[in-house]
Amino acid sequence: MPASHGPSDAPHGIAHATLRWCVLAMAVLLVCAATAQEKKPKRGQPQTRSVQGVVSEDNDQPAGGVVVYLKNTKSLQIRSFITKDDGQYYFHELSPDIDYELSARNQKTGASSATKILSSFDSRSNAIINLELHPKK
Repeated sequence: MPASHGPSDAPHGIAHATLRWCVLAMAVLLVCAATAQEKKPKRGQPQTRSVQGVVSEDNDQPAGGVVVYLKNTKSLQIRSFITKDDGQYYFHELSPDIDYELSARNQKTGASSATKILSSFDSRSNAIINLELHPKK
């Protein structure tokens, strides 16, 4: 004779189905909350930004062949650029949500610049930051 599924088994089946439904609903809510938390650029705000400038010697002459360092303060990654003869440098495709440190160093003479900050609060899509080399002390 087969086992009977009497009225005492029904509440257990309903409770199990309700539990599965609640777990599924919570998973969907967590996925929705996670995607809502992703930082998206505001309308009209650029998704990337650039920084450029001129490196000059302490006599205001452009400094060609100088290494400009760009440090991402979040990941600590450093990118570099060797200035052109006119002292110009540029970095593109930078995140607007990260602060960057800029500095320059002449590998031959040891002259270096002070570190300047490109802040995440700086809303310019193309920032201009000039750097001035000072002799090695």
